[in-house]
Amino acid sequence: MSQETESTGNPIANPDPSVLDRLRFARQDVAAKLPPLRGQRIAYLLVSPFFVLFGLFLAFPVVYTLYLSFFEWQSVGQGNLFWIDFGPFHVTVPRIAELQFVGLSNYTRLLGDGLFWQSMFNTTYILLIQVPIMIGLALALAVALNASFVRFKGLFRTAIALPISANIVAYSTVFLLLFNEQFGFVNYLLSQVGVSPIAWLTSEFWARKTIIAAVTWRWIGYNMIILLAGLQNVPQQLYEAAEIDGAGRWEKFRYVTLPQLRPVLLFVVVLSTIGTFKLFAEPYVITGGGPTNATITIVQYIYRQAFVHWNLGYASALTVIFVALVSVISIAQIRIGGDD
Repeated sequence: MSQETESTGNPIANPDPSVLDRLRFARQDVAAKLPPLRGQRIAYLLVSPFFVLFGLFLAFPVVYTLYLSFFEWQSVGQGNLFWIDFGPFHVTVPRIAELQFVGLSNYTRLLGDGLFWQSMFNTTYILLIQVPIMIGLALALAVALNASFVRFKGLFRTAIALPISANIVAYSTVFLLLFNEQFGFVNYLLSQVGVSPIAWLTSEFWARKTIIAAVTWRWIGYNMIILLAGLQNVPQQLYEAAEIDGAGRWEKFRYVTLPQLRPVLLFVVVLSTIGTFKLFAEPYVITGGGPTNATITIVQYIYRQAFVHWNLGYASALTVIFVALVSVISIAQIRIGGDD
């Protein structure tokens, strides 16, 4: 039989060709009545909102920050920068600020700025300790939750990833209370086992460790989710082949899991490095950058120069150096950890 039938034995109704022809002719008639699209003008018109928003909220701030780094900010701008007459209406662009050109003075100033180097040291110190610990714990949790014998995987994954949804200021305030020297819950637990209270927030050594603990707690679940997704994409045939060759759990992890996770691990390392360099809310809320500037980060120092001391030109120069430094480190990580 040339006519297909369903499992019930009833023939499948084919659409009437005359109906399809009428629909096609009707669509052609409608298209013929519409004005012709000349060239690619309509395409550029449709995507123009993106370019407008991109220029206003991304391109202009970046370019203006670079421009401002060569000036000293004096005050809020007075008057108009220029205006364009369109006949029935005109557009006026106000002067943003009163500036004084200082050349490279803002860049040479940071070379002798001790607090700038202190903030860079603090940020690097947190980075070198926090990122390896966080990624190591995230990888261990991802491997454990990817095991076939683990029950209630969904519950554990949700619980570990839940800190991601916490508000940064809210969870930083919680850590501020937990690690309070007088009435913090952490020191209370330590006192129950005979340990003297620790000056978590007033000691330079312990203040940095408190920031590291807070950042690790919040972002370990985020990195675990990414690594877990990478683990689930590792072909099972590779593990089966390794078992045939007599490989144990450690050999399979070393020679199968890690090489297959290399791109994902690289992505996590680069993302965590950039995130740690951008650290601001945790030290701002928990320690305020103290004690004695022991936890002030580079972003917090830029904020202080820009919006506390109103050194907007110097803050812009710091931002340019900061972006260049993060870009160089990220590119180096990709070159070193990427494929040959």
